[in-house]
Amino acid sequence: MSETPEYRNLIGGELCPASSGRLLDSVNPATGEVWARVPASDRDDVDAAVSAATSAFPAWSALPASARSHYLKQVAQVFIAHGEELARLETLDNGRLLEENRGRAGMGMAFFWNRAAEMTLEAVRGHSVVLDPTTFGLTRREPYGVVAGIIPWNAPVAMCSSKAGLAMAAGNTVVVKPAEQACVSVLRLGELLADVLPPGVLNIVSGLGPEAGEPLVRHHGVKKISMTGSSATGKLIHRAAADTLTPAIFELGGKSPNIVFADADLEAAAAGVTTESIFTGNAGQVCVAGSRILVQRSVLSEMLERMEAIASGIVLGDPLDPRTTMGPIVSEGQYDSVTNYLEVGKKEAELVFGGRHGADVVPEFPGGYWVEPTLFIANDNSLRICQEEIFGPVAVVIPFDTDDEALTIANDTSYGLAAGVWTRDLSRIHRFIRDLESGNVWVNVYRQTRYELPFGGVKDSGFGHDDVLEFTREKAVVIAT
Repeated sequence: MSETPEYRNLIGGELCPASSGRLLDSVNPATGEVWARVPASDRDDVDAAVSAATSAFPAWSALPASARSHYLKQVAQVFIAHGEELARLETLDNGRLLEENRGRAGMGMAFFWNRAAEMTLEAVRGHSVVLDPTTFGLTRREPYGVVAGIIPWNAPVAMCSSKAGLAMAAGNTVVVKPAEQACVSVLRLGELLADVLPPGVLNIVSGLGPEAGEPLVRHHGVKKISMTGSSATGKLIHRAAADTLTPAIFELGGKSPNIVFADADLEAAAAGVTTESIFTGNAGQVCVAGSRILVQRSVLSEMLERMEAIASGIVLGDPLDPRTTMGPIVSEGQYDSVTNYLEVGKKEAELVFGGRHGADVVPEFPGGYWVEPTLFIANDNSLRICQEEIFGPVAVVIPFDTDDEALTIANDTSYGLAAGVWTRDLSRIHRFIRDLESGNVWVNVYRQTRYELPFGGVKDSGFGHDDVLEFTREKAVVIAT
């Protein structure tokens, strides 16, 4: 590119540079080259965004649900018109395969915004009850006010949509702070929506966490926080929010078990625990990655052979190329973290396959952040590679013998976001659904999320979920008749 494009914040319906004029580089993870620049916003920009959202709230919240629905349907039309552009921008920014981003950042998001438009009525629907012959009770659902959305780099547009779309459907106004590693697609979305939504209803401010994120979550004008990201960052935000008693939704990290029993369809199970679960699913950079693969010992050898055969067919390369099935790590910092875990794993456990990283993995892109699919095997669930979230294409197989042992190992983690179970035994299925300490359980399938179902975790994986009712509070009313 002859010129590096520069993107701007969306504040009060206007596209604005950072008040300081400073910029951050956005790096294409496949090449390691700077390809765009984004605002390095600070407290002043956050103040302006929260002020704009506060000013817009009375009129937006007073709109009939049908009017808010109309605006959200217009956002859906933006994705229909510009979905391919947004998907390509996101791929350049975070390295996720273009085919994946078409659903998570492109035209696939039109379905979500139309779904959010349908939920505007649900957000205002209360209930009534006759308390006694002369007393009538009812409830009202009311929006909070200004909602802060803190979103991660692995699915920026999808996370922005999930938080902003549902919060706006409920009558809130929103300030989104995307992750500095990948926010171009969200800033471009802001450009496209500047003339679609009333000024101040949606505001987008990019910047570093300490400079923009912390002032946002500590801001007295913010009435609710929804954050998706690491558990460590979630705990920092929770502490900051405590000073203002701001309620929050946290969808955090995971160390998800994917449990394969001997009676499972081993062909389906091998594909399920190897591809979408951990390797080809954004190179393992997803919160629900099945990074602990528990395999019943009687089929361990067969499963390892099947998994290695599948992994050997994974094609690393340009994420814009439809032939590629796995892309790069998102940034230099995340690459350093993942490769450090590779060294830890080589000391703690036995390497089954993979382990290579760097320029030799994809020679045509020597500057990219490449890590090949890697599998370890260990008999001790207390190892670091079994307990700590790696957030990359690195998994560990842990053998087990009995159902009780599998359940103990699966729950032996501080996380509780997702779990997979592969078996034909109906009694076992119901037991594991009940006893797994996890917000999501998938049976004979993995990583299937649907808008019709809640998505959230337990333990260090957070609490609450992005749902239109979570962005409202319920008021009780009693009327003496």
